[in-house]
Parts: sequence; C-alpha cells; structure tokens
Amino acid sequence: MPGPSAYDRPRRMRRGAALTLIFASLLATGAATGTWGGRAEGAVESRTAGHRAAAGHGPPGRAADRAAVEAAAAQAVESGTSGSQAAAEVVSRSGDRWSAIYTAGEFEDYQQQLDGAYVGVGLWVRQAAGGWIEVSRVQPGGPAALAGIAAGDRLCAVDGRASRGRPVTEVVGRLRGDDKGGRPGRAARTGTRVELDLRRGTRQRHAILHRARLTARNVTTDRPAGTGGPTRIKIAAFGKDTGAEVRRAVRAAAPRTGLLLDLRGNTGGLVTEAVASAAAFLDGGLVATYDVRGRERALYAERGGNTRIPLVVLVDGGTMSAGELLAGALQDRGRAIVVGTPTFGKGSVQMPSELADGSVAELTVGHYRTPSGRVVDGLGIIPDLTVEDGAEKRARTVLSGLGGGA
Repeated sequence: MPGPSAYDRPRRMRRGAALTLIFASLLATGAATGTWGGRAEGAVESRTAGHRAAAGHGPPGRAADRAAVEAAAAQAVESGTSGSQAAAEVVSRSGDRWSAIYTAGEFEDYQQQLDGAYVGVGLWVRQAAGGWIEVSRVQPGGPAALAGIAAGDRLCAVDGRASRGRPVTEVVGRLRGDDKGGRPGRAARTGTRVELDLRRGTRQRHAILHRARLTARNVTTDRPAGTGGPTRIKIAAFGKDTGAEVRRAVRAAAPRTGLLLDLRGNTGGLVTEAVASAAAFLDGGLVATYDVRGRERALYAERGGNTRIPLVVLVDGGTMSAGELLAGALQDRGRAIVVGTPTFGKGSVQMPSELADGSVAELTVGHYRTPSGRVVDGLGIIPDLTVEDGAEKRARTVLSGLGGGA
C-alpha cells in the first residue's frame, strides 16, 4: 500500500492520540504473465523529467482544511454514508496534492509495511502529471519485478478499473485487494490475482500478477572484495531500523576507501529513521527544521557518527521526502558532495488524525527546510555536481578526490 512516505508517529493510531509528523509519499503493493505490446520504439520515458513535472515546481497547492475534512466525515457517518469518502472529496476539492485519506485498514497496512512485511505485488506508486498513476519503485524479487514492471511505467487500470485521475490511496487499495471498508479482504491473501494494464512510452501491456508475502529490504551494502573501491550503501526507503542498519554499514566500511550513499529512487519513509541515518555521518547537530501551522520545530542528530570517512551522496528525480531531508542535511552540513540530478521536491509536512469512522486524514500542515534554511517543496535538492548519465562513475571519481577509493 502506501510507500513513498515518511512517518514520525506512534506505532498505532488511536482516537485522541497526539498528532505526529509525516513527510510522505505512497507505497502500493501485489508472479505475473503478459508481455509488452505496441510499437517497438516506445521506449521508457525520461523518469527524471517525469518526476520534476509531477512535483509541480510552482507554488504548492493550498492545504486542505482540517476542520472541514473532519466535519465532512462526521456528517457522513451520521447519515450512514462513508466518512472516508466524504473526507476524500473535501481533500480533492482543496487542490492539496499531498494530503490523503486512508481507511482504517489501509493505514494499519501502511504501518505493517513500515515494519517490513506485507502481502502484495511489490511496487510503489505515486501520482504524476496529468493525473497518471506512475510506478515509483519496484521491490527486487517481488511479483511485479519478476513480471518486468519498472519504475516510470504508468498504471492505467487495476482489475479493469481505470486509475488515471483516481486518488493514489484508492489505487493502492485495489492493488492490495482491500474490501470496500478498507479492511484486507479475501483478495489480499497470498496467491490471489490482480490484473494490471500498464503503459511504457507508447507501448501498452496487460499483466496478471499474484500477490505474495514480501519482506522489504530497505538497506543493501556492496563491499567490493579486493578492489580497493568504496563501499556503497543503498537506501531504498526509511523503514523500521534503517538508521541502525546504516550505522552498522558505516562502521564496517573501510575508512580509506570512502562511502557512496545511494539515495536514487528513495521513496521516503520514517522521518525518525532518516534522522538516525544522518546521525551515522554527523556528530550531532541540526538535520532539518519544519513548521507546523506556523510554529517552527527542529530535528537533531544524535552524537557519535563517523565524520571522517569520505562521503558522496547519489540522488535523482526519484529521491523523495525523507530521502531529500537526508541529502539536504549532509550537503548543508558540508559532510558530503551530492552528485546526480535534482530531486523530486516533496518537502511538505503532513500530520495524521483519526476521523469519525476510524479512517485517518493525513493533511498538510507545513513545510520543512534544510539546516541552511532552504525550502525543498517544489524545488528539490540541487546536486553539487549535476550528472544525467554515468552518475555513479562520476561519483566514484569525486570520492577518489576526497581521499576515498576509485
């Protein structure tokens, strides 16, 4: 289900619980059959351009009004209709592209995924320009990956129902097989099928996928044996214990060869884990500031990180939310050189609150800034060295100049 997202919140939502911080995007989830059809020249579109277009890069949309959302949900429940649907309609009219409404089942499923396990197809989606639903990340080894689905593919329909123009949470629910009440239905069980219509450039494809129980692996480390090259730490998203995994990887790296921190395609995740990851490279200090309804707050790293090992951060147009927070902090603090292409530009802050029917409203309340005060929303993080092609090779060259391995 949801997956570009970055939550800093209690493990479970309860009525009356204190609001907590979110820097979010959305994870969708469901062995597949089918082949790409259409004209052979329909190559995959430029994902960086697509991400930048999707980000808007203009004034952020007006935030949805929390009181109006809660009132709509309450009135709907009193009249015997869907509170979550009524709330979603208010959010849709507001033009706030980052606020969302989750049924109770969807939100619970989201929390389980952040803990690292879920039943689904292993793909993450987001809303792109023109109302399209676009695949933002595919879990290696999952049903979607085995079917050849890739980041940048457009999801046209799920089980014959068009996705374009629909809320991401609704599309995610179809992928997950949730019932109309937002609870996992029979379709969400392992082995059940879901049919997808996809588009890659001008080519269209129909695929049949079967849901599987998947375990997210958010941190992978490459340690080249006998090459004298740098260690590469890849963070796909910030889930439970990501910060601890990054810290262990940094401690195990050879100090003289340096580190490549790969945040390309990072879909966000738990903000606490992004801050913990930053702490692996910093000796305390500011990571980001954010405002909540006009009141500024700050996020700080714990002390004791490795401040000496040479570090280069790789980013691209798929680096989002909490990934941008981490890249921006390391760049502003002078701790790393950032290489790649401009990031997505998702720097708004959402907070969840429970509605009358048990659904959850995730509404925009402010924006975060890097330690130097830079706004990320709609702008993204601009690399120190912009490289369209061969970014990792260039990053290794830069790292060698910092004293790390080539």
